[in-house]
Amino acid sequence: MDYSSIIAKKKNRLAELELLMAQQDFYDDNRKASEMLREHRQLDTLTKSWDEFKRTRQQIADNQELAKSGDAELAALAEEELPALQNRLAEIESSVQLAILPADPLEGRDVIMEIRAGTGGDEAALFAGNLFRMYSRYAEVRGWKTEMLESSPSDAGGFKEVVFRVSGADVFSTLKYESGVHRVQRVPVTEAQGRIHTSAATVAALPEAEEVDLELNMDEIRIEVCRASGHGGQGVNTTDSAVQVMHMPTGMIVRCQDGRSQLKNKEKALTILRSRLLVKKQQEEASKYSAHRKSLIGSGGREEKIRTYNFPQNRITDHRIDVTLYNLDQFIEGRLQEMVDKLKASEIHDRLAEAGLE
Repeated sequence: MDYSSIIAKKKNRLAELELLMAQQDFYDDNRKASEMLREHRQLDTLTKSWDEFKRTRQQIADNQELAKSGDAELAALAEEELPALQNRLAEIESSVQLAILPADPLEGRDVIMEIRAGTGGDEAALFAGNLFRMYSRYAEVRGWKTEMLESSPSDAGGFKEVVFRVSGADVFSTLKYESGVHRVQRVPVTEAQGRIHTSAATVAALPEAEEVDLELNMDEIRIEVCRASGHGGQGVNTTDSAVQVMHMPTGMIVRCQDGRSQLKNKEKALTILRSRLLVKKQQEEASKYSAHRKSLIGSGGREEKIRTYNFPQNRITDHRIDVTLYNLDQFIEGRLQEMVDKLKASEIHDRLAEAGLE
């Protein structure tokens, strides 16, 4: 497909944005400035990819010509380079296609991850703990930072609930596929007869909301402080450090007690609340997306079973794209990238088809 006319329009828009960004009042409207900066980054990436695409295409043409030359040694070298160049051209074309698509303003966000034990009692809590460890290890591999925001440990191990922040490059664009119900099939350590049990945990990957996304009306917020309870040490349990925040219009409640500082717990609770409200806003606007695209990554609702972890067969199946891998022992240790790549490729293919670029 010839993208020249599309690229020409994108380059004109890039030049227009650069003129706007040079104006003194550019940052007067933070929301508008943030949107323009994201658009500029995407267009800059597109033009660079397009330039590389043209260079690689020309190099292929030159090699094809050299392969027909009378110099046998030179022709052999040119022929040998062609497969790698053609593979690289295909990769760059995919990057160009993706960059042509409308940018998702949330792609570059950090993520608030929420994991909750579902059906299955103690085994579900243990599985929630496994998932927390899995994502923490994956974050380490990617060079991301994690920060615990709130947790409710289970007496049997694992977590009834755990909330944490993941920050770094491309966090939301990677972890957004994790929202939904994760089902586990394995023999619990407490099972004397070796029977396989099925339990579940829910995961929500919330893009961290910025103040420009939505402004919290503090008149609609009720904040209560109380003494922290449960695990946490003597200092935590004897001070009024726990904070509970309620958003009265929606009834959403967030409680944070992990830290000893009441102020920090309040800030964490408001961060979680803002991100939950942003997702609620997104879901209300979900009708803007096609049913086919939503079927890929889902609505992000926790009611959707997205993945099954079958320990006896060392098998992991993602039900949205019907992909099964037999490396659960590695996957649960944080080696998610193969599945992430398949989910991302499926979404890109879907979006390109919708835009008529496939």
